[in-house]
Amino acid sequence: MSESHFVWQGSRVAFELGPYNLPFEVSIFGLLLAVAIYLAGFSFLRKRLNPDADKKRSKRKKEPEIQPPGWQLLLLAVGAFIGGQLIFALIPSPGFETFGPITAHWYGILFASTFLLGYALGSMMYKHAGFPQSDADALLIYIFVGTIAGARLGEVLFYNPGYYLMNPIEIPMIWKGGLASHGAFIGNILAMWLYVRKRPHITYVWVLDRMTIPFAIGGVFVRVGNFINSEIYGHPTDLPWGVAFPNALDLHTATEQLIPRHPSMLYEAFNGLILFIVLWSVYKFWKHRPPSGALLGLFMVILFTGRFIVEYSKVEQADFAVNWFVGMGQLLSIPLILIGLYILFSKVDWKNPSPDLSDKIKK
Repeated sequence: MSESHFVWQGSRVAFELGPYNLPFEVSIFGLLLAVAIYLAGFSFLRKRLNPDADKKRSKRKKEPEIQPPGWQLLLLAVGAFIGGQLIFALIPSPGFETFGPITAHWYGILFASTFLLGYALGSMMYKHAGFPQSDADALLIYIFVGTIAGARLGEVLFYNPGYYLMNPIEIPMIWKGGLASHGAFIGNILAMWLYVRKRPHITYVWVLDRMTIPFAIGGVFVRVGNFINSEIYGHPTDLPWGVAFPNALDLHTATEQLIPRHPSMLYEAFNGLILFIVLWSVYKFWKHRPPSGALLGLFMVILFTGRFIVEYSKVEQADFAVNWFVGMGQLLSIPLILIGLYILFSKVDWKNPSPDLSDKIKK
């Protein structure tokens, strides 16, 4: 291996905490009760600040929902914790006296950051449209479940169906396997469809369009996490930006892992960054109301075309597709690219912005 090539052997672990000995035993049932107390208290505070919340929105002025101040929420959380622990102080229940050790991995931090950043961007776009914050809050839950469930099932069905057919108990064990981006995309499509069914004032295309923006930047974070973990890397290369991954956990021997390889995960991260810039620019150019379907079509074409190209540099993740003319990732990308092109050229009215949906807000 040429000494000019970069060798990545960074740790997957960001930091470790603990173990810590607590001053008293913490009741697990008390914690569960504290959560229930907090949720009930939060609902009470919000209704108190928004007394007309139960009236039809069409009869109210378009005013943002008032949220409880932070100091009240902090007091509520502390009070709920103390209350839950006091109630179970005299009732036998399982508990713990040691906290930790807790190991935080870079991939987990970056994965969680995608949801935090996505929530911030989503809330901003909901505010631009005049929708209540509660709609954005609910979408976060749907997206979280859709991402995890879809990505895991994508890994199971698309890349390792034989293994998981023989070991079905490991299907929900996401810490022992992988997550597939194509599966996450499909899972989120279904999750957002379920989300809009209960919200007639929001159209399906409106949500799909706007969620492409946080998905794009989220993909950047995830691929950087893959780089840190030395996973989903590429074929050997003599190019000057080739990277050796001595800490890689894959199908290759330690000797082979020292060979410079394509940093394919960084190629995909760069593609995601370009995608985010394009989508955000289109969103701002149309003053927060891009033509219906435009962002979705651009997202599908740019993301999966880039994915198709990058796959040529990657080590095949599906064992059964190693000798195929195209890899599994490419095979899954083709129909999504075609659907994106169909949306852009047949469904998008590039002369008109998306309709203003704020007048349709109802209870």
